[in-house]
Amino acid sequence: MNRKQFLHSILGTSLFAACGSAQAETHMVVYKTSTCGCCGNWVKHLTSNGFVVEIHDVNDIVSEGRRLGVPDNLRSCHTGSIAGYAIEGHVPAADIKRLLAEKPQAKGLAVPGMPVGSPGMENGSYVERYSVLLFSEDGTSEVYSTYGG
Repeated sequence: MNRKQFLHSILGTSLFAACGSAQAETHMVVYKTSTCGCCGNWVKHLTSNGFVVEIHDVNDIVSEGRRLGVPDNLRSCHTGSIAGYAIEGHVPAADIKRLLAEKPQAKGLAVPGMPVGSPGMENGSYVERYSVLLFSEDGTSEVYSTYGG
């Protein structure tokens, strides 16, 4: 009996699957350039909110976003992937957690551009008004949440 079979026999298949699923939903892959400081700050925001982040420094961030299905008009400086969803730009960890809990039929979340005050782009107490967008396979999007004022 191997380790997986042993765990299945002790924990039960559904509990074992749930544990594996929970782990998968905290693991995010992030594609960024090696020279972008705000990307590193966003990764720190994610890890401080319980995510395990695997970082890939790439030369062509646009290609990575396209590969993950992010529309060009929603582009930012880094792209992530978690539980089958694309995460583009400075999306707050709370919105990613909400996405994973609700599991909507969507391709992912995006914060286009680099709004001041978004996670990784903090500048004192000022938060520029910005929206987190939920986008679909066909490129359409809707406001998922809004921050700042």
